[in-house]
Amino acid sequence: MMKKMKKLLVLCAAAMVVFTGCGEKKEESASNKSVENATLNIAYQYGLGHVPAVIAKEKGFIEEAYKDATGKELTINWNQMSSGADINTGIASGSLQAGFMGAGPAISGVTKDVGYKIFTNITNQEHCLMTNDESITSLGDLIGSEHQIALVNIGSIQHIILAKALYNAGYDPHALDSNLVAMAHPDGMSALESGSVACHLTSSPYIYMERANKDLHEIQEITEALTVDNTFNVGVASEELYNNNKELYQALCDGVQAAIDYINNNMEEVAKLTYELDGNSLEDELEYLQKGRYTAETSGIFELAVFMADNDFIDKKPESYSDLVFDNVTGD
Repeated sequence: MMKKMKKLLVLCAAAMVVFTGCGEKKEESASNKSVENATLNIAYQYGLGHVPAVIAKEKGFIEEAYKDATGKELTINWNQMSSGADINTGIASGSLQAGFMGAGPAISGVTKDVGYKIFTNITNQEHCLMTNDESITSLGDLIGSEHQIALVNIGSIQHIILAKALYNAGYDPHALDSNLVAMAHPDGMSALESGSVACHLTSSPYIYMERANKDLHEIQEITEALTVDNTFNVGVASEELYNNNKELYQALCDGVQAAIDYINNNMEEVAKLTYELDGNSLEDELEYLQKGRYTAETSGIFELAVFMADNDFIDKKPESYSDLVFDNVTGD
């Protein structure tokens, strides 16, 4: 009886070793697989303000940076979205790890603790407000009217620019909030040209197309509120990515920087890649690209955040520039 008991114990111990060994091997395999097959979910928007994201996507610069640093492959799922608000929702839910948006929504997301910070600037672009109504010559003509103003979203950078222009002209920054209607940039241009809305506040390349339309004219106060010297669009990355996967975060930064460098050094080649996406001629696309500024250094975002806090666009005023950006970012 004792011999049988000993034999049974030996068999049980052996079985435990086998099963434990398999469990350890399976766990190690799953861990290796998660490292080997890295995935990054990124969102970007419409227009030449997002061309660094488009070039990073088309040229595979982020994947290349990751492979150079780690020797491993990276799969990126690119999602084109209509607004920064949609990207905020994606990052807050964990379905996105990075995105490209206007500086206004980015500042709003940081101060609302969505779970990200700015990891790079991407473009500076001018903006304009075009109208199809000859009676509208200034922002004052819109106040108290029922004229609709199309822009990408409530709380978007375009909305903030409109508020700054109103403030600079001596009006309440929110005086035209009830006139706003949210539309993606191409839809807003179509609505303006068809007469469905009276005004459209937009950026490159749509401003240049609209300026070429003889039936439209420009309201100058907007153009002066945010110039090509100021940050327009930025890249944001989740704090989880920054804190828990430094290699992937660095590859994201390096890949976007490579895209910015490529644009600045190869604008004709970039135009060939993007003109059909934007619905422009190659000649026009090159002209529009040359009117923008592409840099990883921010300009004026802390000042913009203070304006937003002082005028009730955000509830919490950041104390410093570093509250808005990760420590690799330079600028103000």
